[in-house]
Amino acid sequence: MFNHESSEDGMLIASQIQRIAYRLREERKKLHITQTELSSKAGLSQNQVNYIETGKRSPTLYTVLKLCHALQINPSILFDTDNEKRQQDLRGAVNLISKHL
Repeated sequence: MFNHESSEDGMLIASQIQRIAYRLREERKKLHITQTELSSKAGLSQNQVNYIETGKRSPTLYTVLKLCHALQINPSILFDTDNEKRQQDLRGAVNLISKHL
């Protein structure tokens, strides 16, 4: 997929995935729902939600969108809470995806 990925790109991606995992967990806890409840709403297994939240697995875009829909949040919430930093991260993600298409 990212065959020509530089170590800088890899570190950026890993950092974004960690941030997404952390924010998903925060949003789930705000709603006071369990991983099992979220997994049921999103059509995923509880193990899959656990692996994503703990950073053991990287979610696909499709899975992130399913989780966001189940949590009733905009996917942009998963990036930094500072709006300027969020915009920078979104641009970085778009640039990485564009480079590897």
